[in-house]
Amino acid sequence: MFGNRGFRSRGFRNTGLKTSVTAVLLLSLAGAATPPATASSAAAPPTLLGLWRTQEEQGVVEIFRCDDALCGRVVDAASLRADPDQRDIHNSDKALRQRRVKGLVILENFTGGPHKWSGGPLYDPKTGDGARRGYLTLENADRLKVKGCLAVFLCRTQIWTRIDGTQPPAL
Repeated sequence: MFGNRGFRSRGFRNTGLKTSVTAVLLLSLAGAATPPATASSAAAPPTLLGLWRTQEEQGVVEIFRCDDALCGRVVDAASLRADPDQRDIHNSDKALRQRRVKGLVILENFTGGPHKWSGGPLYDPKTGDGARRGYLTLENADRLKVKGCLAVFLCRTQIWTRIDGTQPPAL
């Protein structure tokens, strides 16, 4: 492509040196034209991390890393906009009823991936219901199936949708 035209000057009489310089020049030009491939430039699988709109109450849950697992906390809901100081009044444990709902961790210890996770417990502050075991299934990059189970056949499922632009960049 570039030929040897630029290397016919007096300083490059040795053909071995010409070849070496040509190779270095071509490699440096190729490197400048194309960025090096990295793990982040490859197509990374979607992640659960980010903000999700719940099926009810116009709720928003943030899924975040907690140690080696994933957890989720309440960020917003229609009822929180009406009363930002809302407490966990439906909790069956009277000692926990004074906790603020905003920031409350409702999903804990989910592991697995890239499309299915299991863990628990799960908690619904709207009803005070909890489940010891749960499953998260990423149906596509913007749709998450959240399933909480009291027993093998006694489960409740919701579909959450990703809030635009909240998926963090892949590492």
